[in-house]
Amino acid sequence: MESAVTMSTQGNELRCFAPAKLNLFLHVIGRRDDGYHLLQTAFQLLDYGDTIHINTRSDGALRRIASDFGVPEEQDLIIRAAQLLKANTGTHFGADLQLEKRLPMGGGLGGGSSDAASTLIGLNHLWQCGLNRRELMELGLQLGADVPFFIFGQNAFAEGVGEQLQALSTNKQWYVVIEPGVQVPTPLIFSAKELTRDTKPVRITDFSNRLKNNWKNDLQAVASTLFPAVKDALEWLAQYGNAMMTGSGACVFCAFDSEAVAQQVSQQVPQKWQAWIAKSLHEHPMRSLVKD
Repeated sequence: MESAVTMSTQGNELRCFAPAKLNLFLHVIGRRDDGYHLLQTAFQLLDYGDTIHINTRSDGALRRIASDFGVPEEQDLIIRAAQLLKANTGTHFGADLQLEKRLPMGGGLGGGSSDAASTLIGLNHLWQCGLNRRELMELGLQLGADVPFFIFGQNAFAEGVGEQLQALSTNKQWYVVIEPGVQVPTPLIFSAKELTRDTKPVRITDFSNRLKNNWKNDLQAVASTLFPAVKDALEWLAQYGNAMMTGSGACVFCAFDSEAVAQQVSQQVPQKWQAWIAKSLHEHPMRSLVKD
């Protein structure tokens, strides 16, 4: 992938990379009184994702440029992120925002959340709002539970509803990711009666021994039952390793130590599914633009 972040010489343009994430495991350990589920998960950043082009405006207007992925502007998370930052900082600047979409919607890869996070990071930098990482993360949480992770900018062990984050060291690996061709609505999975909500809590220190434990995605069984395409993709990929669904689905993945092996597996994926290879990232390419 080419350089994830490039600045123009004028300093009023930014090309922002919005990386995908994988959930290396996802356990549902309880439920709060307000209905939100208590989770434990490990987030892994990938070198595959969306791109957002930002051009600042002096007239204060926010405009979305040339979108063709079917989301109304008022629901678009990059616009909502820009509006939120503008409202909370009182800046007189505006921006033209253009999204190059690669990540599938309803895929469990965090695409919308990552787009929102990169927009907040990019505009905070261009508009010189001066918000630090914690402040941006608090804003991001208003847009979605995964947004703070992308602003945190490191692979992480997450708890709560996904907003309590600890930096996590992960292995350098290549992932084959399969998109089974269905969109899985997150609320549908979390509201299913069959969902296990009492998995025993784990500790971050246990993660290095994850191969010796029953690390899994608690949402996977429900999604596989409701969406047979997810089940089929998991069963196909499992012949090459420990295949798992990410997030609430629908994408599934398998890790490999060798890029060559990952390439070989990806070439065997049935043509009825979209598939790609992604390399693990140590941290978000835009992390240095935010003050701790």
